[in-house]
Amino acid sequence: MAGQSKVQPLPPWGNAVAGATGAVIANALVYPLDIVKTRLQVQVKRAPSTADANPADEHYTSTLDAISKIVKSDGLSGLYAGMPGSLIGVASTNFAYFYWYTVVRTLYLSYRKVSTPPGTAAELGLGAVAGAIAQLFTIPVAVVTTRQQTVSKHERKGLIATGREVVDSEDGWSGLWRGLKASLVLVVNPAITYGAYQRLREVLFPGKTTLRPLEAFVLGSMSKALATIATQPLIVAKVGLQSKPPPARNGKPFKTFVEVMKYIIEYEGLLGLFKGIGPQIMKGLLVQGFLMMTKERIELLFILLFRYFRQVRAEKLRKLADIAAEKAKNAGPILTK
Repeated sequence: MAGQSKVQPLPPWGNAVAGATGAVIANALVYPLDIVKTRLQVQVKRAPSTADANPADEHYTSTLDAISKIVKSDGLSGLYAGMPGSLIGVASTNFAYFYWYTVVRTLYLSYRKVSTPPGTAAELGLGAVAGAIAQLFTIPVAVVTTRQQTVSKHERKGLIATGREVVDSEDGWSGLWRGLKASLVLVVNPAITYGAYQRLREVLFPGKTTLRPLEAFVLGSMSKALATIATQPLIVAKVGLQSKPPPARNGKPFKTFVEVMKYIIEYEGLLGLFKGIGPQIMKGLLVQGFLMMTKERIELLFILLFRYFRQVRAEKLRKLADIAAEKAKNAGPILTK
């Protein structure tokens, strides 16, 4: 009985589907916050004398101010600009991340030949490796989505057309991988997030294989808040790399995230590296909370489905074995004659 009750681990694709589904649902629920935090992160602080100089170049003072002005200029649909591309990016990034995280973690445990969970440093390292692999395949969608989110309504184009614009106007196809170095550095964000999640789970809920929805939500929110605070300057720099250059640069794009950070510090001071952190943390808390809550439920559903299919298969094999035994029994007397 103990063997039957044991929870079997999901294969990599099962974890990937669960993670991607949870991420899409979570990001769809709070997508307007993604628009707001991106707009806040790419804008450059202006002097009071130039605050109303260019009405087309909208400036936001807070999250609520950004929501109000976006709705006023673009309607409610403006809060969902670039959403299809963003959700494609979210799905692909999280599918790749959770798939490779499961693979590298399984390989690590097999190599170590131990059943105990990896330590905090090892969890961070495994998460970083998985995140780096995922970024290589999914960053073009992030570049296109950021461009869609940061242009005005009359400049906004579809996903494919925006991708072509990036290719034609910048560094060719390599333009779709703009910000790759910053993204690779930022793999520490999901690494910190999921490393903290695993560690908090083991400390607060030792030996518990399935968390309640509220427990998963709280753990996910706590771990994401820690990661966001630690990596916010890099997040701001990455958004600056992937969006259109500010007017002061006369159309010259940034080349490195260090260049973006120097520009922000020069024009806005050190605190400029943390602009948009309010909606960033709020979005992170909600997204990560919903993501882990949904992922835990989907994983449980998959585990139950796998267990059901295994039972059905075992039942069929038993029936086949019984039929074969019956045939052998009936054939026995004939063969002995």
